[in-house]
Amino acid sequence: MLTLERAKEWYPEKDPVHGFDHIERVYHMADRLAKTEGADLEIVHAAVLLHDSRGSDPNSGERMSHHEASAIFAAIILKEEGWTPERIEAVQHCIRGHRYRGGKENEPQTVEAKVLFDADKLDVLGAIGVARTIGYAVQAGQPIYAQPSELFLASGEKESGEPHSSYHEYIFKLRKVKDRLFTRSARQIAEQRNRFLGEFYEQLGAEIAAER
Repeated sequence: MLTLERAKEWYPEKDPVHGFDHIERVYHMADRLAKTEGADLEIVHAAVLLHDSRGSDPNSGERMSHHEASAIFAAIILKEEGWTPERIEAVQHCIRGHRYRGGKENEPQTVEAKVLFDADKLDVLGAIGVARTIGYAVQAGQPIYAQPSELFLASGEKESGEPHSSYHEYIFKLRKVKDRLFTRSARQIAEQRNRFLGEFYEQLGAEIAAER
């Protein structure tokens, strides 16, 4: 049976970006959105629990995009659970569609896929979004804050040697997330979280500038 408790085995406990705490938050948010939007709860719950799993091979996400690796692993788990091919495919569609940069071919089409996408993206906004974005920068050996180049501000492309700080990620992705959400309930939640995110990076930049 698929449960949060079982999903613990598929995720690291101390990863500040894609650890089990992320799965717990997305699970509860997706449950909330699914009930409001009339989605199939069983499909949504399974998709959340498996969407960042990548399988038991720690290198599987390196050989292929992590959403593809997770979709393949999901099929294995759900087949063992006795799911029908049609419902397995519905879960895989949710998983393949949850990436922000997933491309048009993977854009969420079902309400369940839209719920997973929105719940996952709400977790990069607000205070949690700040913590996760800084955690990702630290993991990648990048600074918390660096002033983006004019090239990056204009095109999203970095100059040679330019770091990708957490502020770069805010400029490149996070400030645009709320406009990519599909469901009305998620967009309502995103308003306050997005406002906090912008205010945080505005304050961070002001404090760093004042010290120079």
